[in-house]
Amino acid sequence: MAQYQITVNQELLHQLFLSNNKDSGIAALLESVLNQILQAQATEQLQAGPYERTDERKGYRNGTYPHQLTTRVGTITLRVPRFRNGQFSTEMFARYQRSEQALVLTLMEMVINGVSTRKISQITEELCGAEFSKSTVSDLCKKLDPLVISWNNRDLREMRYPFILVDALVLKVREDGRVRSRGVMIAIGLNTEGYREVLGIMLGDSESEASWSEFFSWLKNRNLRGVDLVVSDDHSGLVKAVRNHFQGVTWQRCQTHFMRNIMDSAPKSVKEELYPRLRAILDAPDIGSARLLLNQTLEAFEKKAPRAMRVLEMGFDDATAVLVLPEKYRLRLRTTNGVERLIEEVRRRERVIRIFPNRESVVRLIGALLMEIDDKWAAGKKYLDMAEYLQWQKEQKHDRHQNNVAYIR
Repeated sequence: MAQYQITVNQELLHQLFLSNNKDSGIAALLESVLNQILQAQATEQLQAGPYERTDERKGYRNGTYPHQLTTRVGTITLRVPRFRNGQFSTEMFARYQRSEQALVLTLMEMVINGVSTRKISQITEELCGAEFSKSTVSDLCKKLDPLVISWNNRDLREMRYPFILVDALVLKVREDGRVRSRGVMIAIGLNTEGYREVLGIMLGDSESEASWSEFFSWLKNRNLRGVDLVVSDDHSGLVKAVRNHFQGVTWQRCQTHFMRNIMDSAPKSVKEELYPRLRAILDAPDIGSARLLLNQTLEAFEKKAPRAMRVLEMGFDDATAVLVLPEKYRLRLRTTNGVERLIEEVRRRERVIRIFPNRESVVRLIGALLMEIDDKWAAGKKYLDMAEYLQWQKEQKHDRHQNNVAYIR
């Protein structure tokens, strides 16, 4: 039996995993894998599967007993096999303390990164000192995918999501013997209780309007409702899809990207002078003040930076849409920074993988990571107190109703 010596330092683990590792999603994956490994070891020791008739059989199963194991991702329950005549033997518990770091790291590779069956076989040997057949390893992988798929397709009808943030990243995926660039679309929702949720991810052929339309249709089919504001960058296909699928909903253009677009269009000689002017517009207390500052800036820079002023003027209304909201909600809803932080977490893992072996592995990796973050958000503090917004929304509806009544009269 081959033996492996694995060393993973604390710094690398900190880079690969969130600091709060007691996560129910990853713990469930870990528990599922280890229990299946224990059953596979029992099969090898008995030389027969459950209810299998064979002359090579060396004994019979007699149920299991629970064993609590505390790991970096929480306490999990293992179902340790019992034998009728003899004792089941595993090195898993004895080796676990010194291989724990490698277990968490390689488990993520095995379950989430979509590595090959041969690589997974090597990993299970590192973890448990046993090399399993190709079919056993393949079955192990197939049983883990439903955890991620079920979460990613869960029904959203229990909550309303007034604010959603959307963004995408491009990954390299191996398909039909070729490496292709594919877009991964991600949506975050802020529900009426003030908590963030990862609403879902979808792998598309590109970041085209068609891909975004498919993504939004999928979210709506899962009963996404109550959307008042969508925050994104100015990608043309994305914006068109937002306007088609969320008619009557306010679109907020990411101010970070907007500022970058303006500054990239400005001559170097005026950038230092222009930046505080732009910042003052976006930080204005109300739309009237913002428009006043806009006009002053256009007048001051229309000759010195004509291209930048065109970008500013054309994008002003969409970039300041958030000013209609109560002030306490504007800071966190004026950019896509919240979803971009998730994308950076994905990028840290993706840089290790470089090229995904197939489309399924993309959803497996990113989905499991976002499951972990989603659980952390649900167990953490509220992102925003929504009471003021809900009251403001109620007053807005009442005012519109009164205006309609007055118009009819």
